[in-house]
Amino acid sequence: MKLTDSLRIALRGLSANKMRTGLTMLGLIIGVAAVIALMSVGKGAEASIVSQIQGMGTNLLFVSPGTTQTGGVSSGAGSVVTLTYEDSMALASLPTVSGVAPEAYGMGQVVAGPVNTRTRITGTTPDYERVRNFHVAQGEFFNQQQVDSRAMVAVLGSQTAQNLFGDVSPVGQNVRIVSAMNGMGFTFRVIGVMERKGSQASGNQDDVVFMPITTLQERLFAQRTAGGGRSVQSINVQVVSQSAMGDAVQQIGDLLRQRHRVIQDDFLVKSQDDMLATATQITGVLTLLLGAVAGISLVVGGIGIMNIMLISVTERTHEIGIRKAIGARRQDIMTQFLVEAVLVSVVGGIVGIAAGIGFSQLISGVTVAGQVLNTVVVPESVLLAFGVSAAIGIFFGIYPATRASRLNPIEALRYE
Repeated sequence: MKLTDSLRIALRGLSANKMRTGLTMLGLIIGVAAVIALMSVGKGAEASIVSQIQGMGTNLLFVSPGTTQTGGVSSGAGSVVTLTYEDSMALASLPTVSGVAPEAYGMGQVVAGPVNTRTRITGTTPDYERVRNFHVAQGEFFNQQQVDSRAMVAVLGSQTAQNLFGDVSPVGQNVRIVSAMNGMGFTFRVIGVMERKGSQASGNQDDVVFMPITTLQERLFAQRTAGGGRSVQSINVQVVSQSAMGDAVQQIGDLLRQRHRVIQDDFLVKSQDDMLATATQITGVLTLLLGAVAGISLVVGGIGIMNIMLISVTERTHEIGIRKAIGARRQDIMTQFLVEAVLVSVVGGIVGIAAGIGFSQLISGVTVAGQVLNTVVVPESVLLAFGVSAAIGIFFGIYPATRASRLNPIEALRYE
């Protein structure tokens, strides 16, 4: 029997019980739609994180405190401050380095009239704008002269400015900043507001106050290393080109070992590629997990197909007996029922793809727990969902089709 004949008979059989066929398809439709929608959430999260890391700047290296040993006991990475402002100035002289922006920070209370907010206070240098690709939207960033003179000026993050001043421009206004470390408070003049940056791994980049690093170290968070240097929590290093990244890592390591007089590194050097690799690995596992959870509903849909096909075999036993009696082969009967199962899964898969893409677009931009969902539907997830649904139709349709093909024609004819 030709495949077209099997397809025609399958359509006639399925259309005879439209409600039952529709409910059977519904399981697969929900399964395929769930796989596509949830995987689009995972892919969207991956794309958002990658975009944020790439938005930090270009050709960046991040130097942070490493482990130290005291009396044979090793401290955790970052638990002891080992980097200094003087280290950052020394790194700026390396031939592979085009810019350096150290960071020292702590929490503080920022007061503007009757309004106050608790936020992170970050001290850095004028190169921060260029190195981290993070610029002012209003006013100006502080300059090197203000760093050298420990000027009492501040640049607000967009969220901090909104919290303190609402829709009024804060440029030229005064704010009082109280250190959470020592309780000391000083008045600062606001000279700028940063552009919106959003959240990153280090936190909300819009809820922050920037000031000259020397001002922060002398006024708010005075902290020195064991050698007497002015401590910083991290150093952002911009390399002259992507091809020079390896040489830059080597030169930074050699210089810091020499300055710190250590054999074992008490610092860590990470690149954007390292951060991207870690982020994509984590989001990849998340996407796989979401897809696997949604895939359970596909299996449930497959069981529904098997169930409906077994019922169909039972109801059409007499028909099968007649077809075998007039010469239908076992292979013809098996093909007919297998085509019906695959047809249900394929049609359900197509409808599920449309529903999944539509739902992904519907939830894109929705805010959940303070985070905006960005969904990305990739062809791989669509092909995966459709391929699995078709495979399920074949897998769960084989047993009913085999059972139908093995019916004894005499017993089938006697069946009522």
